[in-house]
Formats: sequence, C-alpha cells, structure tokens
Amino acid sequence: MAREGDRQGQGSPGIPAKGRGPNRGGKPSQADYDHPSAGWGAAVSVGQIVAHSREPLAAPRAVLQMNQLKMAKKGKGFDCPGCAWPDDRKGLHLDFCENGVKHVTWEMTRKRTDRDFFAAHTVAELNTWNDFDLENQGRLTEPMRYNPRTDTYEPISWADAYAVVGDALRALPSPHEASFYTSGRLSNEGTFLYQLWAREYGTNNLPDCSNMCHEASGRALTAAIGTGKGTCDLEDWESADLIVLMAVNAASNAPRMLTALAHAAAKGADIVHVNPLIEAASRRTIVPHDFVAMGTFKATKTGTMNIQPRIGGDLALLRGIAKVVLEKGAVDEHFITEHTDQYEAYRKLVDETDWADIIHQSGVPEAEIRDLGERYATSRRAVIAWCLGLTQQEHSVDTMREIMNVLLMRGMIGRRGAGPSPIRGHSNVQGNRTCGINHHPTEAWLAKNDAATGIVSPRERGFGTVETIEAMRDGRVKVFVSVGGNFALAAPDTEHTFAALRNAELTVQVSTKLNRSHLVHGKDALILPCLARSEEDIRGGKEQGVTVEDSMSYVHLSYGKRKPPSPDLESENAILCGMARATLPDSATPWEAYAEDYDKIRDTMAAAIDGFENYNALLRDGDGIGYRLPQPARERIWLTSSGKAEFHTSPLPDVVPAEGRLMLSTVRSHDQWNTTIYSDNDRYRGVKNTRTVLFMNRDDMAERGMNDWDLIDITSYARDGSTRSVYGYQAIGYDTPRGSVTGYMPELNILCALSDNSIQSEQPLTKHLIVEVTPHQTA
Repeated sequence: MAREGDRQGQGSPGIPAKGRGPNRGGKPSQADYDHPSAGWGAAVSVGQIVAHSREPLAAPRAVLQMNQLKMAKKGKGFDCPGCAWPDDRKGLHLDFCENGVKHVTWEMTRKRTDRDFFAAHTVAELNTWNDFDLENQGRLTEPMRYNPRTDTYEPISWADAYAVVGDALRALPSPHEASFYTSGRLSNEGTFLYQLWAREYGTNNLPDCSNMCHEASGRALTAAIGTGKGTCDLEDWESADLIVLMAVNAASNAPRMLTALAHAAAKGADIVHVNPLIEAASRRTIVPHDFVAMGTFKATKTGTMNIQPRIGGDLALLRGIAKVVLEKGAVDEHFITEHTDQYEAYRKLVDETDWADIIHQSGVPEAEIRDLGERYATSRRAVIAWCLGLTQQEHSVDTMREIMNVLLMRGMIGRRGAGPSPIRGHSNVQGNRTCGINHHPTEAWLAKNDAATGIVSPRERGFGTVETIEAMRDGRVKVFVSVGGNFALAAPDTEHTFAALRNAELTVQVSTKLNRSHLVHGKDALILPCLARSEEDIRGGKEQGVTVEDSMSYVHLSYGKRKPPSPDLESENAILCGMARATLPDSATPWEAYAEDYDKIRDTMAAAIDGFENYNALLRDGDGIGYRLPQPARERIWLTSSGKAEFHTSPLPDVVPAEGRLMLSTVRSHDQWNTTIYSDNDRYRGVKNTRTVLFMNRDDMAERGMNDWDLIDITSYARDGSTRSVYGYQAIGYDTPRGSVTGYMPELNILCALSDNSIQSEQPLTKHLIVEVTPHQTA
C-alpha cells in the first residue's frame, strides 16, 4: 500500500479488518453517547466481561486484588497491566476500571495456544486471520521455534531456545546488528536486566514504545526543568483549582482518572478539556465505586469548558493563553527572577505574535482563547496534563515546551496543586526509561550503571524504533528481540515494518498470547511465553514480586497470585537471564542469582540508579505502599545547564493543511487497549460493529459530496513524496473542527510513512498526517 498504484482492502496489508470480537457481522451504526462516562455502562460491561471469561469466581477475586498497594506488602496485590495511572494511596478497595478488568480477564482465559494448535495451522494460514481471533486462541504454553520447511511453529526446550539466541548474537560481526525492543509493561527489574544484557553485549540499540508515545514529553521536560517526568501527584490534582487536560481521552485511556476529576469537580475546580473531539470524560461521570451515586444515578460534572483546536493547533492556543497572562499582568515576577532563564526573549516573542496568527493556526475563536487565558491567569493552583494527541505530532517538543512556558510564567511548578502532568500509557512505560531502556542514555547514567554492575557500556548512540525498522529493512540489524507488545502492528508504515521484520535473520518475541508479530517474523523465529503479572512467580523456593513506576513517579511491589496456565512458562526476568547467559557465557554478571531472587536485582539497582538507594527496604517500609522517586524540579531544583528553569522560543508552525487536504489523527476505540482489540465497538463515540470509519466534520463532508456511511478512500502524503492509501472506509459526520479527521489505529498506522517522524522527537506522526479523502473508487 506504500507504493503508488497499489490497491488493497480495508486495514493493513495482510490483516483482515473486519470480524473482530463477539459482535462480528452486525450492521455498523453510530449514535451520540449521551450517558455519563463510567457508571452503569461500565458496570454492565464489566459484568459481560466476567461472564465471557467463564471465571465467575476467579475473575472477581483477581480484580479485587488489583491495584491494592497494602495487599502487596503481604504478597497478595498486583498492579494492573493496563495504564500507568497511579494507584490510590488511601486504601480504596475498588481501585480498578472497566479496562483493567478487560486486561486481567483477557489473560485469565482457559483457552490455550499449544503445540497441537501450531501443528494444525501454518503461518500462512494464520496470517489470514484477524487479530482478535489470533489473541482469542488463548495463552501460549511453551517455547516455539519456526520451521520454514513446514511453515509452522514447533516446540523447543528453554535451554535450546536460549542457545538459539546466544548463538545468533555471538555470530554477529557487531553487537550493533542486534536491537532490543520493549513495550511499557515490563517490570523495573526486567527492564534493568534487559538493558544490562544489551549493554554488556555491546549496544545501546534499546528502542521502546516511548519512542512512539511520550519521547517528546521527556525531551521537552528535560530541556525545560531538568527532568523527563511530570512533577504532579494525585494530591496536586485534588488541590488544583484549574485542571487543563490537553488531548486526553480519560474515559478510555485512563478511566481511573475519572475519580480524580470527580473529586476535583466536587471541590469546585475548573476542568477544561482541550481536544479536537469532545470526548465522554469531558462531560460527566458516575464513579462505579461510589455506591450512592450509582444507586441514585447521580452524575458528577467532569468538565467546565471544552475547546476544540484543529489537529496541531495546540501550540498556537497556548501562545494565546500566554498573551492573556501578559495582558492581565499575572506573571509571577519573583519566580521568574529567582528560578528562570530566557524569560525576556519569550516575553518579546509573545508580544510580537499576532492574534490573527494565533486564531488561524489554532482554529479556536479569540473569545474562547481569552476565556481560557483568563481562567488560567486568575487561578491559584493549575495542573496542565497531556497525552499522545500532543506528542505524536511534528512540533511536539515545541508544544510541550510551550506548556512549560505557560506554567513557568505564573510559577505553577514546585508548589502544591500545580505543575506539568503527562499521562503515560503502558503501566510501566515510565519505569522502563528510569531503569535504563534508552537508546540515547546520558554519560552520568551509564557511568553509575557501569560502576554498580562491573560492565563497560558502549557510549555510541543506539537505534530508536524508527531507526531499528530502517536498519532491519536495510540489513543493518539482523537480530530483533521484543519483550512484550505487538511491534508489527504498533509501529508505523505497516507494510515497510512487515518487510523489515521478515528481512531479519532472527526475531524473538516474549509474549503471553499469539499476535501478529509472531506471524511477521524473521528467517528464524522464536516465541517465548511468559507469566502474566497477575500470576504467581515462584523462584528459588519463594514467591517473587516485581516493581513498577506509575505516571506520577511512585514505585511499588506487585505480586501475582493466580496459578500459571502452563507449568512450562517462565517469568520475564528468568527468560532475560537465560538469554543473557547464553549470549555471554563468560560474563561475571550473576544472571542465575538474579533469576532466582529478585531482591538481588533490586540490590544492584539501588547502587546503579539515582533514587533507588535502599530500594528493597523502602518498598517494604511502613504500610508497604512504596514511595515516590525524588523529583528535583518539584523542589525547584533545576538540573539544566543554567541551573534554572528554561523558557523556550519557537515560532508558530503552520499546521493548516493545503487546499483540499485534511489533517488526520489516529486514536484508540474504547473497546481496545493499544493493539489488542476486544470488539468492533466504541461505546463512548457511539460506534457499533465497525472500525473502518473516519470521523469527519460535516462541512468537510458536504464539500466533498459525502453523506454518512458513504464509502471513501484515504490517501496520505508523506514528506518524502510517497503516498499510502486505504480503500473502502466509511465516513461519519462528527463534532470535529474543519480540516481535522480521526480514525482508528492500528489499522491506519499504514498511512504513516517511516519518513514521517518528528524532527524534534523522532516519533512517528500518527496524529499529524496530511491526507486527502475522496469517494471510493472501485478497482
């Protein structure tokens, strides 16, 4: 589909786009969702999920152990494998959401993808199945190796699987011909082991899902305040009198955030949602664990204002807020003088930016921008939060630097109820970066890691996600290891990603369920099945726990309690140690000891990573709910070159598409978590029985002679001059700004060329694609 003239069916090449989930075959429909988010809609959904799992007792028991920090001290509570929203620290007994129940019950299935299944189905056949059906076969049960003669996967022992990996890596002329990818679900301990293996082997080729989601946030925050993380915690959200949520779909992507929004609203906070789409969480909610509200159908308002910028228009909107702050004389002059650098250059830039340019580029009327600006200028404690709708754009780093500019103008950092708050996706994506998964690590991080572990890390910059795909395509990376996730579908430019993976000599996937990445493989391929986070991990004769870091920098222990679905599964830590020892047979690193006792991993981490000093003890001290990693910027300590928080000056980018073109953003549906799709429904957007739709402004549709449910073709225009198309989608009129359209990932990842990655962050521009939408043309 990346080549001119190609005509392929709906969705991505080789991936059937229809028939996902139990609702297959129903008539597609869409009707606006007018009910509160969460509430009885979520409760009914949870009931259906539990019933479908066929675990009427075990599923509720497991769910009640999820996100229970105090239970973790007793070896009973486990962290939700879904999003990175922080757990309640005050003893909330029902601290879970609809999506969390989906994640856990999806893992608890009684179905098994075993050797008999693989013997009965060739890879060629499985590649014709849709992604729901692949994952719905159940849990993987033992290591498997691809046999090209039969085009099937066959059983292999763990020892032999580790030997395949070790032999392949030792045979490479250079360690830089291997790349080690992780999704954001790998624990802190697994993360530390993974980077240790890769760096002792000799490479910083450590791409991760951050390269596709919040890489821009880390770069912007590090440049502005000297730390790549937000400074807020839940108490800040509870104390704020203004919360601005930018490009955040809370009801689907972090549903437990609804509790925080409801609490803030009850205290009178102003809650402003900035998003091209008006999402369900911006209106009202019924928090399911509030039994009185559930019983009386009492909804709490979770939004006081909605602003709908055009896709890419957020920087201009923020510049308008800054102009209002200046006009109102609301700058915190003392904070500016004591704690910031480059303010005068920024003030001059704001003064010189015309309102006409701000309005044109943002797509928001001046009156609305002034309204929001005045709310911010008069607030005493403001939190600004954001998600992928800002980070997956060309000017993403500049946009988040502008968020920091706006916060710094009023001293809204380093005090209760105020600060930046990026909303992370995967449950431990922030911990992955903290614990060393980084293809461009600092010298300080490497030096401390080396001193603690006794290795000598390479200093060359490694490959990120896009660079890894390009290197596999060109034959410069021959071995690709992936721990978790579904890389083939999560990555951009689906056709080229598929071709790159198939060009590798060896691909290794550490997974719990069958997915597309097992079928789009190298010449040799391994599937290594691992324990899920909800399952007990017995090593060295005792129960082992792992740790994670949430979006707000809290770390805590997690203990799975369910019996594993197969006796042949290994933990991620054990698998990593096994592959490392096979690769590095003469290594002095105690891989076997690490695999048997995770406290020993944490002892080494305590010496290797800032903030992890005395790690084991701090995790278990007091009530056992863990602790917050130090955040220097929260204490107004700025680890920047100037020793102060840095203002940033960037001109307004031109984000208005040329005549006849539109700007496309990809999103997830409500019944989806990243590449795992539970059904073809999207409850909060009112969509049923389809995913091959495009949400369009009705005036844009009329201009093109389109009506609801008309068949359409979508063509993207990459910066390298190439085009990519999908055919036979359907148009839906929706409340979205002129010139902005929205559709689902991963199906539309195919429209994002590898060359379409941000110059500032290297992230794929999956929320900033230039497209043309035309009536469908039959072949």
